[in-house]
Amino acid sequence: MRKLRTWMLCGGVLFWLPTLHAQTTFPQNGVADPRSGYYAFTHATLVKDATTTLKDATLIVRDGRIVSVGVGGAVPKGAVEVNCSGKFIYPSFVDAYSDYGTPPPPPRQSGFNFSAPAQLTSPTKGAYSWNAAIRPEQNAARVFATDENKAKALRDAGFGTVLTHVKDGIARGSGALVSLASDKENMTLLKEKASAHYSMNKGSSTQSYPGSMMGIIALLRQTYLDAQWYKANPEKEGRNLSLVAWNELQQLPQIFEANDKWNALRADRIGDEAGVQYIIKAGGNEYQRIAEMKATSATFILPLAFPQAQDVEDPADARMVSVSDMKHWELAPTNPAAFEKAGIPFCLTTSDLRDTKEFLSNVRKAIAYGLTEGAALNALTKTPATVLGVYNEVGSLDAGKWANFFISSGPIFNDGATIYQNWVQGKKHSVREESWAEPKGTYKVVFNTASGPVEYTLNVKSGTSAALVAGNDTVTSRFYFDGRSVRLNVAPERSPDTRFRLSGTVGAEGWSGYGEDSVGNRFTWTAVNMPVNAAAKSDSARRKTPGTLGKVVFPFEPFGWEEGAAPKQETILIQNATVWTNEGDGILQNTDVLLRNGKIAQVGKGIAASGARVIDGTGKHLTPGIIDEHSHIAAASINEGGQSVTSEVRIGDNLAPDDINIYRQLSGGVTTSHILHGSANTIGGQTQLIKLRWGANDEGLKFKGADPFIKFALGENVKRSPAAQNNRFPDTRMGVEQVLTDAFTRAKDYEKAWKDYEANKGKKGAVAPRRDLELDALVEIMNEQRFITCHSYVQSEINAAMKVADKLGFKFNTFTHILEGYKVADKMKTHGANASTFSDWWNYKMEVIDAIPQNASIMQRVGLNVAINSDDAEMARRLNQEAAKSVKYAGMSEEDAFKMVTLNPARMMHIDKQVGSVKVGKDADVVLWSDNPLSIYAKSLYTIVDGTIYFDREKDVQMRQSLAAERQRLVKKMVGEKRSGAPVSTAQPTYQLMHTCSDHAHSHGLLTIDVQETE
Repeated sequence: MRKLRTWMLCGGVLFWLPTLHAQTTFPQNGVADPRSGYYAFTHATLVKDATTTLKDATLIVRDGRIVSVGVGGAVPKGAVEVNCSGKFIYPSFVDAYSDYGTPPPPPRQSGFNFSAPAQLTSPTKGAYSWNAAIRPEQNAARVFATDENKAKALRDAGFGTVLTHVKDGIARGSGALVSLASDKENMTLLKEKASAHYSMNKGSSTQSYPGSMMGIIALLRQTYLDAQWYKANPEKEGRNLSLVAWNELQQLPQIFEANDKWNALRADRIGDEAGVQYIIKAGGNEYQRIAEMKATSATFILPLAFPQAQDVEDPADARMVSVSDMKHWELAPTNPAAFEKAGIPFCLTTSDLRDTKEFLSNVRKAIAYGLTEGAALNALTKTPATVLGVYNEVGSLDAGKWANFFISSGPIFNDGATIYQNWVQGKKHSVREESWAEPKGTYKVVFNTASGPVEYTLNVKSGTSAALVAGNDTVTSRFYFDGRSVRLNVAPERSPDTRFRLSGTVGAEGWSGYGEDSVGNRFTWTAVNMPVNAAAKSDSARRKTPGTLGKVVFPFEPFGWEEGAAPKQETILIQNATVWTNEGDGILQNTDVLLRNGKIAQVGKGIAASGARVIDGTGKHLTPGIIDEHSHIAAASINEGGQSVTSEVRIGDNLAPDDINIYRQLSGGVTTSHILHGSANTIGGQTQLIKLRWGANDEGLKFKGADPFIKFALGENVKRSPAAQNNRFPDTRMGVEQVLTDAFTRAKDYEKAWKDYEANKGKKGAVAPRRDLELDALVEIMNEQRFITCHSYVQSEINAAMKVADKLGFKFNTFTHILEGYKVADKMKTHGANASTFSDWWNYKMEVIDAIPQNASIMQRVGLNVAINSDDAEMARRLNQEAAKSVKYAGMSEEDAFKMVTLNPARMMHIDKQVGSVKVGKDADVVLWSDNPLSIYAKSLYTIVDGTIYFDREKDVQMRQSLAAERQRLVKKMVGEKRSGAPVSTAQPTYQLMHTCSDHAHSHGLLTIDVQETE
């Protein structure tokens, strides 16, 4: 009886075995063709894996599997021999990040739209997650369909296996491992559930929440908690198929699409909290923070979608392209090499490419930029197979594995190497098979003349073009090759008297035949391909090197510092300055201040400090660093407006350390900023206090040990007054009051439920309540572990909010904006609130029509602690001047005015023990000004944070010159790229997104987009 094929399941992976059973579930339309496929690939240079290469090797394949691999050996009886002399055989590549064979997702939706109705519930039908972007039940195998056009493009690039998934949603469900064979789905589906997938992209979900980066992070954090809680089968939840699927997927490899260096860190922290180690899909800019990438301990999947050079020949176009974008174009190909150098495991993927045809050329480009060939091969074979748990099936040429391999003309990463065939599951797929017999290469030719053998080198370019190398001379030859016979007519010494005519046949070991010289002497000749020499050539001999490259700077922005050149904490002695202490000593003349170990060590006259850096303060003013109580810089998102209560979201989850406004505000003397959630909802998100440590990563920016705060809001933004179709509660100021009442009533019930559980958790039947991140934050407020800063304008709603707080047992720490504060200052004082206001903003919307420039002074005289804030990235550079306006408008003393941007905000944020005044023991956050800091002529000469000079005006001038030179170098390089004939893209302006509360319409320049943060 004939042996046919059947499937066997082992370890969740399907594979073929010979069997005596002839039946399958699929009927045959026509005559059955049960051939098993038995092949011997002989005389090949066989690359088993990145560390093992066999010469003159034989690969035996049967029934879709590798039977044996070895050097030499007889061809088994019954096997079809394929002579691969001069050819290379590699394991077919594995792509760990693909959407091959899955339906394209619907168009991506935007977040919360302030002017449009909110979609508050999921449109998904069935017992699934409350949020449409959480789709763990999505199963790629259920929708997978073979696509021969896409499969061929991948096979042509050397791939045989891909991990595919549906690229839609935040939780995207399970991925399937499939082969790229031209066969039915039941034969190409290798593993139904091979991975679980996540992203920072809500995809096609039309639901309003989440509408921000921090909302996405909060949703993932909450879903992990919910899934753990659901394991106890809570009766009140009923049947939640999404949480069932989520829990089932946790044992699979967990892959997170980050697509950015900072998102990679954000994803890793989500995983750390949940006890999950993600495999992280990168975006291509991770080389800019490679130390942080290594600290994740993750395996990365790296795309090779390198940016094209931009057409910057026109200076008008060039000035719109940032240096950062041009530097990224130059350095992006170094990304894989940076991972290899750092010892971070990684895979390579075709994902994000404009065209799959670019893949191999981009791998070669990455090699030219420092990636080793061994690391490249591992990243395409062993590493992806290993992280997916299928290295026993694919990823190398070992007996028992799938017969997935391709045959190439030479080392695959050599320029010009051609893939002839790609065999997948033991079946041949032609790539450039017509070139199989093409003699292209370098040959050692021996003429066996009567006077002895004579050796030459023959460079064959095609079947009709060849050149003979004789000594230092290269002579063009008349050449013919048809795969069976070969003819050569050449005069090595460029003389008719030395002409040779050769003819011969093509054999397994090379070419051989007879020749005749110009006088009729006959001789034999041989020619042998020299692949070993080609393979042994160094990268530099085979590839165009990238030339001089710019340096990675931290942050990856203008005015960043190179590795090893970061500003360092110093011992600094500032002598003979006018010192604004903000303490009982007031303003001290001709005074010295010593900074040591990041602290203010001494204040007085005649201070001496051995080894200190001395700065002459004569005629200059030294003050505490400016503190901005209300800012929206350095964050990837500011508003989560999808719901009225979003206390679960955290600004600290999405800090953006590359924001140039950090450096700009340092130039204005700012050392500390309070990054607030926006004002789109009654109870917004948790805030983040940062120090402006330019060049630090996101964790390095955070003000350690500071009390946590949260943003609330009242008024027109919350009730969405301009939105004619508002369907999100509340719609009135009365509704705002009820949102507060309801939220804190729920928080009280939640706190009681946990206390009851803690008291009875050892008893039978005690079930833990569901952990709710939203209510956790509100319980912290009630227990004075978190503090409120509240967007506010109108006296009536300010009164109402304080009454709700008094009734429910919490307090408003700070009212920000508070432009009608002068009307309710006495009530605010009784409540115990602080006031953080604008200097003289007025009439930018109806609820500020009663604003007056004397507001800050009146509130101060009533006894409130008053600060002036910016709420604007540009204005924060001049907060000293904003404070001075109260001297002009209301006759406030200069000292009291300056305290409104230093000591007073420090007090309202509970950090006055660390910053806000020049006092021994406090943090060395100080600014040396050229003039009285309240003067419009005052410039920050040095801005010092923790004893580190982060802004030096003289150095800034030098950096501007260096920056101009770097821009010119990069423009010249891009222009050269265009003139070399390389493809270039139209110059694209580099836009900066600027976050605000959307309460005012300031123009920040042609290339700045004011993000409408209530949208």
